[in-house]
Amino acid sequence: MTTTVQNSPSTSKKQGGYAAKNKTINAIVYVILAVMVVIWIFPIVWLVLQSFRGEKGKYVDYIFPHEWTFNNYVNLFTNETFPFGRWFMNTLIIAIFSCIISTLFILMVSYAFSRLRFKSRKTFLNLGLILGMFPGFMSMAAVYAIMEMLNLGQSLFALVIVYSAGAGLGYQVAKGYFDTIPRSLDEAAKIDGATRSQIFWQIILPLSKPIIVYTALTTFISPWTDYIFVSYFMKDNMDNLTVAAGLYKMLDKESVYEYFTTFCAGAVVVAIPITILFVIMQRFYVAGVTGGAVKG
Repeated sequence: MTTTVQNSPSTSKKQGGYAAKNKTINAIVYVILAVMVVIWIFPIVWLVLQSFRGEKGKYVDYIFPHEWTFNNYVNLFTNETFPFGRWFMNTLIIAIFSCIISTLFILMVSYAFSRLRFKSRKTFLNLGLILGMFPGFMSMAAVYAIMEMLNLGQSLFALVIVYSAGAGLGYQVAKGYFDTIPRSLDEAAKIDGATRSQIFWQIILPLSKPIIVYTALTTFISPWTDYIFVSYFMKDNMDNLTVAAGLYKMLDKESVYEYFTTFCAGAVVVAIPITILFVIMQRFYVAGVTGGAVKG
């Protein structure tokens, strides 16, 4: 014998009211998100349009160029006053080496704090957290003086040291990820005779693709977009500038009228490597997050 439960008219009416209310809320949310997307993407679209503008000058009262040209990109790499090609290579070299060194520092420090128990561990954790709260540019004068004493002033190697030396202080996110990986894996590996180094390189890191990708992206972007340290260290050494400091030179009063559209072209070119790197590494990040650290 089966019993059929029928909703009363009042219950059906309430359910219909809830459904209509949810549709209204969803519509409002979509409208808000669409407006936010337009606000976020408009400056990027404007920058790209200005990079193809044939008219000189910084201030114009229209969005779409009256004259379209690709000469701004050609001038970007052929102009001798502002050697963008050299700046680009400087930035790429610094970013690659800083990314590799910083990522290794962060991952090793994070693993040590996550897995090892030693005297003053909590003190070092708190000290690293406190030091991380201070902006890096507060130490610029002292760091620059040290580099000058080592005869490394205004060199690319000095910038790699500056960007990499304090990278270990950014251990918080990676340590949190390592904490989610079961310690039983370490214990099982120890029973099999694996050393702490082997556990880190052969077991933990292969399970940590998301945090490796995240760390690599952040440590690559940092020197790629930095302006403060480069401008302070290199001063008037035009050949050793990076793209951030170099492009800003185009905005000086005596240069902005002639080179503003070239500056826009440079800003577009600077964004390309970051975009490519993110697209390539995103699949590793997503695969690691969806796959999880350990599959049972």
